[in-house]
Amino acid sequence: MTDATTTAARWRAALMAAVLVAGGAGYWLGQRGDNATVAGSATDDSGKVLYYYDPMFPNQKFDQPGKSPFMDMQLVPKYADGSGGTDAAPGISVDPSAGQSLGIRVVAAEMGSLAATLDVTGTVDFNQRDVAIVQARSGGFVERVYRLAPGDVVRAGAPIADLQSPEWGGAQTEYLSVKRLGRPELTAAARQRLRLMGMPEAVIAQVDRSGRTSGTVTVRAPIGGVIQTLNARAGVTLAAGQTLAELSGLGTVWLNAALPEAQAGAVEVGQRANAKLTAFPGESFGGRVVAILPTAAADSRTLTVRIELANRGGRLRPGMFASVALGGDAKPALLVPSEAVIRTGTRTIVMLEMGDGRYHPAEVATGREGGGKTEILRGLAAGEKVVASGQFLLDSEASLTGIAIRPLDNAK
Repeated sequence: MTDATTTAARWRAALMAAVLVAGGAGYWLGQRGDNATVAGSATDDSGKVLYYYDPMFPNQKFDQPGKSPFMDMQLVPKYADGSGGTDAAPGISVDPSAGQSLGIRVVAAEMGSLAATLDVTGTVDFNQRDVAIVQARSGGFVERVYRLAPGDVVRAGAPIADLQSPEWGGAQTEYLSVKRLGRPELTAAARQRLRLMGMPEAVIAQVDRSGRTSGTVTVRAPIGGVIQTLNARAGVTLAAGQTLAELSGLGTVWLNAALPEAQAGAVEVGQRANAKLTAFPGESFGGRVVAILPTAAADSRTLTVRIELANRGGRLRPGMFASVALGGDAKPALLVPSEAVIRTGTRTIVMLEMGDGRYHPAEVATGREGGGKTEILRGLAAGEKVVASGQFLLDSEASLTGIAIRPLDNAK
């Protein structure tokens, strides 16, 4: 038997087991009678029976009792909501002993402090603000290139190439001639001319000290970092302003994180961030959000959050993958366990404990999440109790019964 066949067989077996478990649970709930009744607003046996149904196929309704045509079990009666002469309050009724067997756990909504933390992913990139361009200050040619190549890491001041500039040699000769005249104003003007030609101050000082001209100058890296491009080659003729090399610094790097569009309002410039990289297990790298780029990716519907990280020792290398926790300041909020929140796709609800073993669905508006807690913006009041375990079973029964969900406007 091939691996694909074995995998498919396992999936079929798992699916069949899930169906049997769901069917058994529904049947048990329907057959427990008074000890484990989960029903609508009218669960009294003396109430009017609306129809009969199979718990495994609740959308199929039958007018008469009997055995289900789908499974080997009896059909379960569904009673009218208050039409059988009962004064029971609307909601799902569960016997306390049955609730314990079903694992129903209730937690009160309470005020607390919640720091908004978003977990996103990103990649390390060069800090594009830390870039240096090395150019030829005047026309000439490349006399020598030091043994470098794109991708090499160099320190600040490292030699890149020796350039020969005939124009500089002529200007230096003129400067020395004027200097011998002993007229300070003419000497200052000639020195200024050397500066305007792009001659570094160190070269001018060397001509002053030695009294000899030198048309050769060594171009050095203005910053430490990575050589991105290197256009200098021995014997190549240069024009004034021609780029010889481009360098990117490594003192700091950018971490470009992908933030879901729906969470754009939760992140601000200046907010702190902590990054973890698989290359350095157990370590975290702190930084700050320096920019939120103004455009969103059309395919993934995400915004790019730019985080600046210190890069001590150059360990953070562009292209590395990182997981990022974006954290905001802690703020007071009404909190419930995140597991108590049911998201249906069109709205968000919780199951309220109404007392006397009754439960009722209520719509809520949620906010931030973190630490297993969810902020409730509207729909709940502090002290109201919500179901944190077993709520999906109750929600299914409420939907089947047709119990109206408490709207946001009717909350306490």
